[in-house]
Amino acid sequence: MSHSATLHHEEERTATGISTGKVAMWWFLASEVAIFGGLIMSYVVCRVAHPEWGEEAAHTISAAGAFNTIVLLTSSLFAVLAHSAATHGNMQKASNLLFATVGGGVVFLCVKAYEYHHEISEGFTPVSSLFWGFYFFMTGLHGVHVVAGMTALTWAALKARKNQAPWAVEYTGMYWHLVDVIWIFLFPLVYLAS
Repeated sequence: MSHSATLHHEEERTATGISTGKVAMWWFLASEVAIFGGLIMSYVVCRVAHPEWGEEAAHTISAAGAFNTIVLLTSSLFAVLAHSAATHGNMQKASNLLFATVGGGVVFLCVKAYEYHHEISEGFTPVSSLFWGFYFFMTGLHGVHVVAGMTALTWAALKARKNQAPWAVEYTGMYWHLVDVIWIFLFPLVYLAS
């Protein structure tokens, strides 16, 4: 049996030949896209109606947002490499790469905590204006998803270390890519809106 066949040998297949786990994961990711898509569209509509938000967005730390974008893109690369390692049967390497992905999440959250501390100390809070309400809600909700992703990735990494649940490497990676894509939309909208 090939390594790629081994990766999913314990999963049931749907009529399309795609594993039920993967189908479920795609449905879950679609629901997340719907949530963030609606939130982002609401923000865009309000942003068009409020040109003064540009002045408020100028108070965000764009360099920190850009750095965090690089951090998430790099961590997504680690997730891709972890999936490749699992596909080729190297579960130890997959585990190490998943932990590296989690490390990217830790760096991201530390930078975001620094930003929040700076912004709040400057008097910009979730109730300061509608812009800051959107800013804190959208980036905070994204942060919750980062924590959820880190939790799932850690679980998958521990399973991979025991040579178990190779499918979890792929599925948690898929979720992490969604977290990354959402940030790619949020960064220009809230940081570069000026």
